[in-house]
Amino acid sequence: MFTEDDLLELTRLRLPGGIVPISLEEILKGGSDRRFYRVRMADEARASMILMTYTLVRPDNLRFVAATERLRGLGVKAPEVFAHDEERLLVWLEDLGAVDLHAFRDEAWEIREPLYREALREVAKLHEVDVTELSAADLDDMEPGFDEGLYRWEQEYFLTHFMQGMRGVEDVPEEVERVLKELREGLGVLPRGLVHRDFQSQNVIVRDGGAWLIDYQGVRPGLAAYDLASLLLDPYVEMAEEERLALLRWYAEHRGLNFEGLMEVYWRCAAQRLMQALGAYANLSRNLGKPHFEAHVPVGVARLKVVCEQLPLLEPLGRWVDQTTSALALVDEV
Repeated sequence: MFTEDDLLELTRLRLPGGIVPISLEEILKGGSDRRFYRVRMADEARASMILMTYTLVRPDNLRFVAATERLRGLGVKAPEVFAHDEERLLVWLEDLGAVDLHAFRDEAWEIREPLYREALREVAKLHEVDVTELSAADLDDMEPGFDEGLYRWEQEYFLTHFMQGMRGVEDVPEEVERVLKELREGLGVLPRGLVHRDFQSQNVIVRDGGAWLIDYQGVRPGLAAYDLASLLLDPYVEMAEEERLALLRWYAEHRGLNFEGLMEVYWRCAAQRLMQALGAYANLSRNLGKPHFEAHVPVGVARLKVVCEQLPLLEPLGRWVDQTTSALALVDEV
């Protein structure tokens, strides 16, 4: 573990041009095992930068620098990497500022809508990549892509940490098992672009009216609709259904996609993403010492139930989640 003085000295030694770091401020945000600091500089030309420390616990941490280069190469707005100390697991980055998309959650829709469009415009640059044209080396630089196996892992994560660990539900009805199987098999065979993987409001920085992506080290082959559901059904933010639909229509027009076809995949990805999110909230709050994530569970459950009402395929999953939640609420009241 580095002290504050250690990190300031390493910053001074690592960066050229007589840059003098003068203070360090930890940025407390998110559920990652990484730590972020804003380093203040004496040089007014570069008033601050971000220092990231990471561990080897999560394999995607090792891919952050390569992912940054990939995004910037695609023209995506992502921070510049100034230096990387691979031995000490330290990265120095451009400071994009402290204002994320989440900070606008209480603003009028007339203010929020153009910012969401900017975020969708940036992530679309990933979605438009033809994965079949990527080399084996390109794919090796990324996390394994979404396929039936990864969708299954997310579903089991939901069942283990949320339904069993948080809700105490051991048995999965056969009709729900059939839904989960059909869901992962159907999603697993669809053509893929690249996805951010955790595209939610706190991972979009707003600067000068534009949207900049962060926390993208999990970029991999996947479905654009998974990213869309991650952002538009983000449990951290309230959004009216007509506002979501307006953004989805804008995205379809921006990419020249059939809106009805996009929505069919969107609802399936939405169910998948919300299950993953509920599993994460349960695991982070119950097992990883971050109890504040439990506050997002009710919104996540409510949104999963609404999503499951949109397609006949998903209705048994929605009923099961609703029944188990309602039954536990009655037990709590007693």
